[in-house]
Amino acid sequence: MPLNLQKNLPAIDLLKKEHIFVMDSLRASTQDIRPLRVVVLNLMPLKVTTETDLIRLLSNTPLQIELDLMKIKGHTPRNTPAEHMREFYKAFDDLAGTYYDGMIVTGAPVEQMSFDNVGYWEELTGILDWARTHVTSTLYICWAAQAALYHFYGVPKYELPAKKFGIFSHVPNEPHLPIFRGFDEEFYVPHSRHTEIRREDILRVPELRLLSESVDAGVYMAMSRGGREFYITGHSEYAPGTLDSEYRRDLNKGLPIQKPRNYYRDDDPSQGPLVRWRGHANLLFTNWLNYYVYQETPYRIEDIRHLGNL
Repeated sequence: MPLNLQKNLPAIDLLKKEHIFVMDSLRASTQDIRPLRVVVLNLMPLKVTTETDLIRLLSNTPLQIELDLMKIKGHTPRNTPAEHMREFYKAFDDLAGTYYDGMIVTGAPVEQMSFDNVGYWEELTGILDWARTHVTSTLYICWAAQAALYHFYGVPKYELPAKKFGIFSHVPNEPHLPIFRGFDEEFYVPHSRHTEIRREDILRVPELRLLSESVDAGVYMAMSRGGREFYITGHSEYAPGTLDSEYRRDLNKGLPIQKPRNYYRDDDPSQGPLVRWRGHANLLFTNWLNYYVYQETPYRIEDIRHLGNL
């Protein structure tokens, strides 16, 4: 699809090498189309990697998308050049008056901290509240899903005895929903986390629907407000080599880490990963954009504030 990105964003050249179609803002401006406006609040430490992973998936529909990258004002990332943040990211204060068709909030490396001890918690919860009146549908990923569920519904997170790390099989509990259109009866998702949310806590909240889970990985997807919010505990957006990079990073640091489960061919790191989640990752983002963003968003984008719960 024509994905309208700020010129010189590193993801453009990286994805063109993968033969993925993206365009910069100069070319997109020649198309007489009202693009979907999507904002990404990127809380991951490796910003360029996460940008590229998400853009790869957002580029797989015929819809034109205009993408903004949002940053937390009260946090300075240590693993991304300051020049990159200045050129491509905007603070919430600069975007607060803007309405968006879709929003993605990523995970963050703070999951073993209590929510209230996260340094930018107050700023983040203000953004989550803002999204309810300024965004048609929001996709919360990994820690962001835990944070939003806790903030909106009081759903707690729990420390795991060992890191949930690998590729796990999941089932859709409501396979008729548009978010699962084209999904198989079982599908695979990468997970990389030290904490979890539990199905019994989800089921206690009438406003939440438990959409998908795994025997080995637990809760995967929940939904609220008729699809205006999705909470996803895994990392469908991960590139093939991401879990391998995390595994070798932790080994080099001397951290207690097991090989990612169901990931390497013959369970042998020297043989590389067997990719089994790419098709469903593309379906997930395509279905979200089509059925919960494009089909539901008003033509006058500022009318989002009148949508209610769809």
